[in-house]
Amino acid sequence: MAFIKSFFLSQRFFIVLSIIAVLFLISYWIPNIYGIIWLLVYGFLLVLLLEASMLFSNKGIKGERILPEKFSNSDENEIIIQFSNNYSFKIDISVIDELPVQFQKRDFIKIIQIAGKHRSSFQYNVRPVDRGEYIFGNLNCYVTSNIGLIKRRFTFNKEQLVKVYPSFIQMKKYDFLAIDNRLTQYGLKKIRRIGHTLEFEQIKEYIIGDDVRTVNWKATAKRGQLMVNQYQDEKMQPIYSIIDTSRVMKMPFEGLKLVDYAINSALAFSNIALKKGDKVGMVDFSNKVGSYLPAQAKKTYLNNILDTLYNIETKFLDSDFGVLQSLVRRRITHRSLLLLYTNFEHISSLHRQLPYLKAISKKHVLVVIFFENTELHSLSQTKAESIPEIYDQTIAQQFEFDKKLMVRELQQRGIQTVLTSPQDLTVNTINKYLEIKAKGLL
Repeated sequence: MAFIKSFFLSQRFFIVLSIIAVLFLISYWIPNIYGIIWLLVYGFLLVLLLEASMLFSNKGIKGERILPEKFSNSDENEIIIQFSNNYSFKIDISVIDELPVQFQKRDFIKIIQIAGKHRSSFQYNVRPVDRGEYIFGNLNCYVTSNIGLIKRRFTFNKEQLVKVYPSFIQMKKYDFLAIDNRLTQYGLKKIRRIGHTLEFEQIKEYIIGDDVRTVNWKATAKRGQLMVNQYQDEKMQPIYSIIDTSRVMKMPFEGLKLVDYAINSALAFSNIALKKGDKVGMVDFSNKVGSYLPAQAKKTYLNNILDTLYNIETKFLDSDFGVLQSLVRRRITHRSLLLLYTNFEHISSLHRQLPYLKAISKKHVLVVIFFENTELHSLSQTKAESIPEIYDQTIAQQFEFDKKLMVRELQQRGIQTVLTSPQDLTVNTINKYLEIKAKGLL
């Protein structure tokens, strides 16, 4: 039974069989070749048996699909296929890998040659655009010799599961650039620090050289000598990434949903903020609060953030900013930097949420991050050649103008904004963080 399941006839077999059938037809008019044709048939069967004995005489080949421990969402992830040829002769292998259903690819095939008693490998890349579990099926290998009449099938790695996490490759890229001081090559700006952000440390006796503006007059009166407040540069400031998971964030650009752009950015940004000595936390919400991680400064806390971002589920419901304001009021009691990833496609949708945004920004530094519609931008830049195209272009330009109007309205109310294309989200978010830190707004 195992022999039958692994035995396949090649295209070359049917070509030879067709030629023999045509020769038999010709022998109807040329009877003298009839006997020669039967000799060809016997020879053909003999060669067929010979190749079968060659391919099924030993264990054949060993193959393995090597997968990474986890995939990075929206990035190219490498998969390695390795083979070991136990035959003493050269073989051809047609490799058909059963990719996860999320990739929607059913025509994967790779043909390689391996010399006798040798090893070989190749690699290919996959780019997932959704978080979750990806299940690889069989690694099917069809082996044939130089004769090429039959094939023997081998099956390896019958089922393998890989989880797709938020883009840790992107996170490592910006981490490396930050260490290597080459941030400007990727658009990140070095911003000169303006002023000081200080926190109280202790009250001490005045000595010559202390800033007289820090004199504590109550302590001076109580002690009968000049006492001053001593401050130190404020460190470990709380910073939260707040991700809107409602239906407005399900819009796809280049195959990736806006919410996944936000998740990738939040992970890369949290890593940078931790290395800068700040405390990071995160919140996701739609019509109700999903996950809440309080701000902490432990380096290992990044693993908690990664696992939480992996498990974020998007919904088709409208977001409730009142729920977000209530959470911020109850749970985030210290002045913090809040990076809110959301999207507004029309100015009326912004007006509905403005009261909540203003209430949040009274106590915290709020940065509203929303997205340019890059497809509408491309449409507005193309040359219109007909009345319908002019109409479409006018609508696209109106939407672009509304986005700029939203930025102005938020800024007029003291709310920081970042309007960015999805591809530049991480760079622009880190730039805004560096700007706020440099200006000492926290």
